[in-house]
Amino acid sequence: MGVATSSAPVLVLHADDDVAVATAGLAAGVPLTAAGRSFQVAGEIPRGHKVALRALPGGHPVRKYGQVIGFTTREIAPGEHVHVHNMEFRPFERAFEIGVDARPTAYVPEAERATFDGIVRPDGTVATRNYLGILTTVNCSATAAKLIAERFRRLPGAPGVLDDYPHVDGVVALTHQTGCGMAGEGSEALEVLRRTLTGYARHPNFAGFLVLGLGCEVNQVRSLVDTWGIPDHKKVVPMTIQEFGGTRKTVTEGVARIREMLPEADQARRTPVRAAHLTLAMECGGSDAYSGITANPALGAAADLLIRHGGAAVFGETPEIYGAEHLLARRAVSDAVGDRLAERIRWWEGYTQRHGGSMDNNPSPGNKAGGLTTILEKSLGAAAKGGQTNLVDVIRYADPITQRGLVFMDTPGYDPVNATGLVAGGAQVLCFTTGRGSVFGCKPAPSLKLATNTPLYEHMTDDMDINCGLVADGTCDVAEMGRRIFQLVLDTASGKHTKSEELGFGDEEFVPWQLGAVM
Repeated sequence: MGVATSSAPVLVLHADDDVAVATAGLAAGVPLTAAGRSFQVAGEIPRGHKVALRALPGGHPVRKYGQVIGFTTREIAPGEHVHVHNMEFRPFERAFEIGVDARPTAYVPEAERATFDGIVRPDGTVATRNYLGILTTVNCSATAAKLIAERFRRLPGAPGVLDDYPHVDGVVALTHQTGCGMAGEGSEALEVLRRTLTGYARHPNFAGFLVLGLGCEVNQVRSLVDTWGIPDHKKVVPMTIQEFGGTRKTVTEGVARIREMLPEADQARRTPVRAAHLTLAMECGGSDAYSGITANPALGAAADLLIRHGGAAVFGETPEIYGAEHLLARRAVSDAVGDRLAERIRWWEGYTQRHGGSMDNNPSPGNKAGGLTTILEKSLGAAAKGGQTNLVDVIRYADPITQRGLVFMDTPGYDPVNATGLVAGGAQVLCFTTGRGSVFGCKPAPSLKLATNTPLYEHMTDDMDINCGLVADGTCDVAEMGRRIFQLVLDTASGKHTKSEELGFGDEEFVPWQLGAVM
């Protein structure tokens, strides 16, 4: 990556690129010198958008990051704005060479590995937060669950029940929109929902929880809880509204049961543990052209550091690696891992076709306003979160993350659904990069927001935890920003509150992936 010399700067990301990225708005007639060529800007080009470095014929592939991001729909002259008006997505063959770039991981010696202050549970799992939860089996029990949780909400300047339990981070009700009118045992839809709820039930950041249903739903409380095998130290209370005689009685009983859990949950204390106990979830949303230049590569560098210290990093959004999956496959540790990645890509191609869509329905209007034109371009930037280490596993949505290293989880690109799956897999901290300004939280895991550009960071400072725009500003390189993110992850895992936690995010963002027909 280099900055071209010009009166209005642009970034040339790879020697083979056909386009450069404007780091400021470019006016028509501005002279540019980039990639050894001199020309004038043909028309106004917004910050973050692409300018052609050379003449491109119609139907020609366009390269950015050294990879194909789309195809021209007409001739394009040097200095022209390259975007949706003259470039489009087209399917094309990509060489799928499994494992050719896999290399041994350079682990940090055990005695030198980083630590954080975590909560060690009796079964040896490590938490970064200490919540009590209310898991709902069906949307019909959502309101009752929220009413129970509301009794324990901390309000600024007001006394509350949790004042006597300073080591409990809160009581969170995780509600959703399904569980009733769906196919029953053996169906994919029910399996995905139960896998997600199971992952949250087993999550170390929960000290205990209620499982609240209505009573007549497909996703029955008792049959769900009986499959969990929850450790003895974690209190589980199954309840249904119909069993207890209605909403008022259920809320009264639920509040009483949570009160009974509080003294034991409050006994949790933090102690130094190795970073190897951390699983970091990685998300990008509200992306712009800087996502693949600043925040995502820096987050990838942080993930590489965590993995070198023995930890795990997981990312997903299968539709948003489409066009970059061949690069991930090159780092797969085995044919089986690479084949699972390829199979998931084929599934998504078929899935979108069955529903009359296209993989290029993503990016969103906001992504395009930020300079991203096609899913290929967006995916190449999004895949940068994966850093440089080996891909050690590819797993289903909400499956447990069992391998240390870089893991890919098959999820949709919709941010809350993706994050829900990653947390269900066991991630205790999430880093969320954004260039347009997404706001997010994902209790029980703390969520850090990484701004891709300085104007966004300054405009939404109450929501953003770190400014990765310093990379584009030239005051910090990707490696150093990665080190800063890694340290912030450790501090957050040790109890430092994120901006989203201070704002109260995380109760409404639990969104399991809903598959199948609603009956």
